[in-house]
Amino acid sequence: MATKPRQKILILDFGAQYNQLIARRVRDARVYSEVVPYNISPAELKKVKPRGLIFSGGPASIKRKDSPFPDPEIFELGIPILGICYGMQLMGSMLDGKVSGTRKAEYGKTELTVDDTSNLFEGLNPNLICWMSHGDKVTKLPPGFEKLAHTRSSKIAAMGDTERRFYGVQFHPEVVHTPWGIDIIKNFLYDVCDCKPSWTPENFVDLAISDIRRVVGKRRVICGLSGGVDSSVVAALVHMAVKKQLTCIFVDHGFMRKGEMEQVRDTFEDHFNMNLVCVDASDRFFRKLKGVRDPERKRKIVGEEFIRVFEEEASKIGKIDFLAQGTLYPDVIESESHTGATKVKIKSHHNVGGLPEKMHLKLIEPLRFIFKDEVRHVAGQVGLPPHIVYRQPFPGPGLSIRIIGECNRERVKILQEADAIVLDEIYKAGLSRDVWQYFAVLPLIRSVGVMGDERTYEYPIVVRAVTSEDAMTCDWARLPYKVLEKISNRVVNEVNGVNMCLLDIKSKPPGTIEWE
Repeated sequence: MATKPRQKILILDFGAQYNQLIARRVRDARVYSEVVPYNISPAELKKVKPRGLIFSGGPASIKRKDSPFPDPEIFELGIPILGICYGMQLMGSMLDGKVSGTRKAEYGKTELTVDDTSNLFEGLNPNLICWMSHGDKVTKLPPGFEKLAHTRSSKIAAMGDTERRFYGVQFHPEVVHTPWGIDIIKNFLYDVCDCKPSWTPENFVDLAISDIRRVVGKRRVICGLSGGVDSSVVAALVHMAVKKQLTCIFVDHGFMRKGEMEQVRDTFEDHFNMNLVCVDASDRFFRKLKGVRDPERKRKIVGEEFIRVFEEEASKIGKIDFLAQGTLYPDVIESESHTGATKVKIKSHHNVGGLPEKMHLKLIEPLRFIFKDEVRHVAGQVGLPPHIVYRQPFPGPGLSIRIIGECNRERVKILQEADAIVLDEIYKAGLSRDVWQYFAVLPLIRSVGVMGDERTYEYPIVVRAVTSEDAMTCDWARLPYKVLEKISNRVVNEVNGVNMCLLDIKSKPPGTIEWE
């Protein structure tokens, strides 16, 4: 199912771990973008007809024979191209310029002097700060190119061929450390590619509903509903498209948040009048995860068992052809390698990496090409209540991957109670929309404590709270001390089996938001 507008920018993936930031910045400019493999064929590009291409950065050096190179015919298609870092070096090398290694690499914030304030740098100050991260650099311009900017260490920090609409920048305009980088991207999109800022939640909703109707026809759909914003938006979109052809199935695998089933019933049965089936399958999930400590195995097991439950419930309902699920674009990018050996997979997602090989239902994934914050905008457009729109992100395997070690009912109960306190106190402090995500983690270690003049030997609870725009990068949230004090006091005093409360202060990168 497409759910894509006709006007689009394609980002060719050369292995930069966070190249999805480029796609995100393009969408910030209200232009649809998508990450594709670097070796996409010219024939496919002719078919897709993108308004422009962006070559991402990457860890490789063009001096190596095994480094990724696009098909040279791409430069003959008449499509505007912006090369970033490694992407600029590719253009310099493949278009008969010269790229050299350097003894003095540039990393971090760097002063940039603009030599040509037209085109990419239209409307910008000639003296800027940018973010560099490179060893190789273009040392001789390809024929037809002009120098647009330089730094102390790079005589050619940006270049352009206005006739062919090819541009290259050695710095990274997609990162926040280049504060004016979005202006570079907008100049490329609007002035060079002639794109219009038309990508909006309203636009997406219309496309999604149309696509769902076209694909489903008169057939029936089931949707795995967890109560989180992703699956809720999927359910709402499919319901708007095909009404009673949709049956939502809520599977309680035993690792849900406290009160999850009751909230789902209130919202979707009572408010939306959807067909809803609630299944308590916790016994079978606990049996499957008995003795399992590895997080990747947990994800695979929970993902596969989820689909098994869906298939069983579908057989009770009647003939079902489709399964709708809330796969998001970052899930797809992190789980797939567009560049083979040049990118390392961080983790699998049960929506995209844990499906059984013999699944009997066809997939509908209307959110597959949008980012998390875009999902929240869409949620508002389809009429979901605020407590769903701003609901905390929740992994498919649930609390099973927030328990660091083997899961059982006692440990899940401990984590449910602690997590509910974290959510409650941050909400009561008025911080629920300022903090991107916040939750509790239960590491299966024990430490000595004293409570009521008695020695205890119990678990710690770790509080994880982060600020972010789209979950691709994040920083730890600076929660007020009073809020942390309330959380700690309540967790230690109200949750049996806990005698300590800790705060996680790592960012992403180098860490991830979830612990496992």
